[in-house]
Amino acid sequence: MAEHSPPERRRAHAPGKQGGDARSRNRQRASKKLPAETQSAGSGQIQDSARASRPNMFRQLQPRRQAYAAIDLGTNNCRLLIARPSDENFTIIDAFSRVVRLGEGLAQTGRLSDEAMERALAALKVCAEKLRRRNVHLARSVATEACRRASNGAQFIEQVRKETGIALDVISAEEEARLAVLGCHILLEGGTGPAVIFDIGGGSTELVLVEPDGIAPRIMDWQSVPWGVVSLTESCSRDETTHEARNRRYAEMRRLVSESFAEFAERIAPFAGNDPRLLGTSGTVTTLATLHLDLPQYDRRAVDGLIVPSAAMRDISARLSLMPLSERRELPCIGRERSDLVIAGCAILESILDIWPANRLGVADRGIREGILRSLMASDHQGERGKLRLQQTRAGQ
Repeated sequence: MAEHSPPERRRAHAPGKQGGDARSRNRQRASKKLPAETQSAGSGQIQDSARASRPNMFRQLQPRRQAYAAIDLGTNNCRLLIARPSDENFTIIDAFSRVVRLGEGLAQTGRLSDEAMERALAALKVCAEKLRRRNVHLARSVATEACRRASNGAQFIEQVRKETGIALDVISAEEEARLAVLGCHILLEGGTGPAVIFDIGGGSTELVLVEPDGIAPRIMDWQSVPWGVVSLTESCSRDETTHEARNRRYAEMRRLVSESFAEFAERIAPFAGNDPRLLGTSGTVTTLATLHLDLPQYDRRAVDGLIVPSAAMRDISARLSLMPLSERRELPCIGRERSDLVIAGCAILESILDIWPANRLGVADRGIREGILRSLMASDHQGERGKLRLQQTRAGQ
């Protein structure tokens, strides 16, 4: 079982690589500044969260062993985490991830295709079965940019509910940004002053300026742009036949993303300071981190919490942008599934480094799902405490 609790000490760079200094991690919890709001579950497998308690017993709440679940249906992936509380963190007991490319063709048609919806439905049926098998106590299932943009998004959500029992909540870009921050902020590098946390998705990218003040960061500013690895790839030329064509394609991607970031870049520029901190959560940053470490296969333990020199990530991005598709497919941890999308991710990442020139980049293999789990557990725990206080009050009458 993998416990979502960051190590007390994490190396700052790979052996033999140039990187930042090693740092300590602070164990953090959700605060009032990032409220642990939650909505009702999406699986239909909800059970009463109340605990039996004798009203004349003034005692602390006992450790909870219920299972909680989070489903994140994105433009490119469908992901599930099921976990149990473990002190201030949680322990994963089941997980699922599948590339479904729900947003495939959306940029051209404005609709979710029948094939894409079938792929997503098949993945969600697997998720529904896992929820039933694990007897999940409380769950939240969210859908993001593809369902926000598609003209038939609402019909698809209803189809999912009828066929799987999962009630997908199409969240706003702001809520998506909040959940991503809540899920990964614990990995922010130590330092002073504001920091930027970003999430490169399939259909959009969220950037959040945070002030790591107190237990959890305060969101100072944020922006969501409609460029993710799928939407950007589909909006630019597919010509990769020559070195010059690949160079032109990458330059066009960089231009589109930079233009969309311009307003946010102007707003956050005064907060950059002398040593700005940057943390990214997405398949793009974890894939590039794997290449930086020269791993033969993906290893979450090596990647989650890694601090990588930004210059190294730029170098990898530049090399990939000029590499033929056939060569990218042969690289470990890219393969066929990511080979056509990774270039767009590189363009987005470099544009982020342009507007927030951090010397080091923190890498997080956690985000929205972990943010959902923390919200669910915190909200449920508050509810239990409220019930206990009510019972204690009545017992004292």
